[in-house]
Amino acid sequence: MAKEKEPRKPFNLKKELKLAPGYIILLIWVIFTIVLLGWVFCASFSTTPEIFQGKALKFETGLHFENYAKAWNGSGVAVFFGNSLLYSVVSCALLILVCAPAAYVLSRFEFIANKFIQTSFVSAMGVPAIMVVLPLFSVISGLGILNNIPLAKGTLILLYVGINVPYTTIFLLTFFSNISKTYEEAAAIDGCPPMRTFWKIMFPMAQSGIVTVTIFNFINIWNEYFLSLIFASSDALKPVAPGLYGMINSMKYTGDWAGMFAAVIIVFLPTFILYVFLSEKIIGGVTGGIKG
Repeated sequence: MAKEKEPRKPFNLKKELKLAPGYIILLIWVIFTIVLLGWVFCASFSTTPEIFQGKALKFETGLHFENYAKAWNGSGVAVFFGNSLLYSVVSCALLILVCAPAAYVLSRFEFIANKFIQTSFVSAMGVPAIMVVLPLFSVISGLGILNNIPLAKGTLILLYVGINVPYTTIFLLTFFSNISKTYEEAAAIDGCPPMRTFWKIMFPMAQSGIVTVTIFNFINIWNEYFLSLIFASSDALKPVAPGLYGMINSMKYTGDWAGMFAAVIIVFLPTFILYVFLSEKIIGGVTGGIKG
């Protein structure tokens, strides 16, 4: 049976006027962001002389698509992009495999350490990363792991997973808490074991929360700078954030600012695409869970 739409609320002029300052501030921020990104996008198709002459928006010499080719192949953006994609995708997959069952157990089963574990996760979210990372770096560098590229990449992925486990678990815990226990009771009556009940019934029902937290984790890991700066010591390991910073520093020698702006657009595209095509899922996942 189709769900009836809620009646539309009447327009309230006084309420809208009270919200007007917020709307104005939001509008100014949106315009500033669009103008800034638009200028960077146009500059990526321009040339360095045109950028310094303030003619990046005029395209007097045409569109220079070769800036993207130079940035991708010559500046190492392809390597940085591939590393970030590897780190983000693998880390997000591992986080769901680890945190979804943990969140389900904490939300459904009462045991002695339940509240303690939840409190520990919340407390861990407030611990600065530098308190954990620097001691780990001394241990990992002492073992010589950073000199081995596959091991170094695996170490960085495990660090991303470990640091994001508390946030991901607490986020998913609220979704599993809102799912009615009648589904599990019905599955138990049919002889379905708890583990199979989770993967076949509960996991799909928490899809909105899983998609939302995965998007947030992907964006955080994609844009992460501090960990990768410490543990990614070579260009073969660097993701986009420290790689792009290195490109900016090299501009004082190469002077290819148009190529740098092209690299910025390439790095920015994945998160932009996620926001554009999955914005409804992000908003739905944050503002509401599954009830019933």
